[in-house]
Amino acid sequence: SGQISVSLSSLKKQRPSVAGKRLGAPESMGISTLEPGQRPPTMPPGRQVSIRVQMLDDTQEVFEVSVRHYLLSVVFYFLALHFIVWLDLLKPILKQIRRPKNTILRFVVKFFPPDHTQLLEELTRYLFALQIKHDLACGDLTCNESSAALLVSHIVQSEIGDFEEVQCKQHLLNNKYIPEQDALMDKIIEYHQKHVGQTPAESDYQLLEIARRLEMYGVRLHPAKDREGTKLSLTVAHSGVLVFQGHTKINAFNWSKVRKLSFKRKRFLIKLRPDLNSNCQDTLEFMMGSRDCCKVFWKICVEYHAFFRLFEEPKPKPKPVLFTRGSSFRFSESPSAGQVMVNGQKQSLSLGQSPDGRQPSPLTSPLLTDAGFVRTDDEDEVRRKRFPADKAYFIAKELLTTERTYLKDLEVITVSFQKSVGKDEAMPDSLRNLIFANFEPVYKFHETFLKDVDQRLAQWEGRSNAHIKGDYQRVGDVMLKNIQGLKLLTAHLQKHSEALLELEQTCRSSRRLEGLCRDFELQKVCYLPLNIFFLRPLHRLMHYKQILERLCKHYPPTHDDFRDSRAALADISEMVVQLHGTLIRMENFQKLLELKKDLTGVDNLAIPGREFIRLGCLSRLSGKGLQQRMFFLFSDVLMYTSRGMTASNQFKMHGQLPLIAVFSALIDSSSHSLRSSASEMEKWLEDIKMAIELADKYNDSSAEILSSSFTDSKSPEESNADQESEDDLSASRTSLERQTPHRGNTTVHVCWHRNTSMSMVDFSVALENQLSGNLLRKFKNSNGWQKLWVVFTNFSLFFYKTHQDEFPLASLPLLGYSITIPSESENIHKDYVFKLHFKSHVYYFRSESEYTFERWMEVIRSTTCSSSHIRSLSRKEPHVY
Repeated sequence: SGQISVSLSSLKKQRPSVAGKRLGAPESMGISTLEPGQRPPTMPPGRQVSIRVQMLDDTQEVFEVSVRHYLLSVVFYFLALHFIVWLDLLKPILKQIRRPKNTILRFVVKFFPPDHTQLLEELTRYLFALQIKHDLACGDLTCNESSAALLVSHIVQSEIGDFEEVQCKQHLLNNKYIPEQDALMDKIIEYHQKHVGQTPAESDYQLLEIARRLEMYGVRLHPAKDREGTKLSLTVAHSGVLVFQGHTKINAFNWSKVRKLSFKRKRFLIKLRPDLNSNCQDTLEFMMGSRDCCKVFWKICVEYHAFFRLFEEPKPKPKPVLFTRGSSFRFSESPSAGQVMVNGQKQSLSLGQSPDGRQPSPLTSPLLTDAGFVRTDDEDEVRRKRFPADKAYFIAKELLTTERTYLKDLEVITVSFQKSVGKDEAMPDSLRNLIFANFEPVYKFHETFLKDVDQRLAQWEGRSNAHIKGDYQRVGDVMLKNIQGLKLLTAHLQKHSEALLELEQTCRSSRRLEGLCRDFELQKVCYLPLNIFFLRPLHRLMHYKQILERLCKHYPPTHDDFRDSRAALADISEMVVQLHGTLIRMENFQKLLELKKDLTGVDNLAIPGREFIRLGCLSRLSGKGLQQRMFFLFSDVLMYTSRGMTASNQFKMHGQLPLIAVFSALIDSSSHSLRSSASEMEKWLEDIKMAIELADKYNDSSAEILSSSFTDSKSPEESNADQESEDDLSASRTSLERQTPHRGNTTVHVCWHRNTSMSMVDFSVALENQLSGNLLRKFKNSNGWQKLWVVFTNFSLFFYKTHQDEFPLASLPLLGYSITIPSESENIHKDYVFKLHFKSHVYYFRSESEYTFERWMEVIRSTTCSSSHIRSLSRKEPHVY
């Protein structure tokens, strides 16, 4: 097909690539495949999410991409690999990776051509050479000793140049390219002497020439068994499907002989074309580890066949209205230099970030400058005197403000909960020790940490004389010291999830303890569901990681604080990875427990293996017409309710629907059994598809689960708790200023009133995107601005007079709200103002700096519904978060 291109879409690097440096590429431009006069596409609208990719040279890069963007990483030959699952170019990132910011993807070669001379660009050959080097080191590319030594000699030539005995030996001692390198060192040196005069590009060419002749070149083995149970491995190549036993190829099925590839559960089927001269049966069957393994390998086969054999894109078949047969997966791209599909249109993309493709910041975009952001010289002067101008200062201040909120959240457990519940006889001593013995050390540690950060900010702002004694405009050293101390508390952090499980089990067996916990949740100090406070320490680790990523991105490598910040980031990243699995499980468990309190008529909601996916409103057609119902989608069942009549305002469970029937009702354009807005319907369709796939794994136990989940008995009525109704939300002033009764609204009731939905992904993002600090608030019909301490968490804003307050004065659930910039006609002539509005309810909030303005916009936008204004505002320079 001619030149084979390498393209990165809508991504922004932290630093130039090693390849770019070696090939002499400009640091800011990268290697571009754009035609003259063309520009790269703009960043897709929507919230930005950072992804971490391990490159072929084992360095790690951080990219930023819109969560709504479908082309995630790299096109054609290079894609990101997570374990053995390739990212799908046609699906949004959050549909494939639940926590992209905490997942390290791998940037690797996917398609290996039989003739490396097709790789016309030196950069492309360099990347292939890096892949060969990586496969040799990992033992994936096996060969005889002579071939291995020859391959390594070309790698050494490209790394250090012409042979010098001392330099060559020292390099081989410091770098291990193959597992048995020490035994082959003499042979490697012998071959290296013969490469005098070869340039790095020529060495890469020779490396690929040797590698392509090896039997294991480009082979990625997938374990399988034949009908007799013999252990084999399947792989796919440019020529067809190959069968290996160990590292020996025992069979090959050329594409010309293959009639159809399919899978049925754990069986992978290869149907061959009839051949009178062959004794081979028409259909070959292989058993793989699971249905998912079969599907992954089948998709790779489809992609390989399309890439190497499909020269014309087939016309799409019309979609049936009700049901479809087979998979909808298609790989329709063929290699065309610099051309990729972005949102349905072919675009030319470049490697690296072009200056023309850079997004404007919120304060320089025409939308904001035309929207009443009139800045006076006097205001600028006051601002410059009051705060340091460095962005790092505001990042450090975010650390301080969120640390204050976090310490208050820990006090809910260590002080308030211990006083109200912990001292009661209903709590067993074992549970009491498990909770407080593991929370109190963490609380005391963060008390000291908060003092250190507060002192450093005081020095930074010049509020003390300590700055005379040394450099104080940094925070990385403070974080490094404390994170190293926090690592010693890992054992306590791991016990927090165990404490939550033990508390739930004890409450099931003790009605008194259950009642005490329920009464405590109704206290003003417990402004969130109690279980969320047990997960706060795990969430805080992720917040530290986000803050350090912003610092490392902001600082140049030569900055005094860069080294400490990077070391602290490495330490906290290690802790996040270690506790990541626990956090995912406990978030799902916590959400199931929270939903259980809002539902009546269902028992054992939090059963093992069940995952919450989405909840929200749909209109269901019944004999009385369309009626609004709450629907709860889990991995094994869809439950629907009506509004309950209990004093606690619970929802009464009415029944459950088979997932296939629900999906058919939603996609049937002539049926009106389930109705909602187009955007909401799309979300439900996508999630129900996913639930159907998950349900296949629980077919054997689903009947037992469904029969044991529903019951006619009613759960005990909770104490009366005034919940904010839609009428309460009708007055912009009173709904915000009224006292929050007990804890804030549950997401179930907010979704009911706002006629919207939320998913588990939304819930996780809302917990990760926590923020707190001072904001000035203004109502639509008032003139003055009121200073408040505001905390954003769990889809809501909580308002305090100061950060010392024990409980919030009021709350504002944000589901259904839109966030925009005030227009010129609204006469808000102030800096850094954003507007929240829902129907006739309007609030204005003013932040103190450009950085804090962007952060509040970022975290609130992750919760609020999208609008045309939001899509316009999304064209700002993203942060790594």
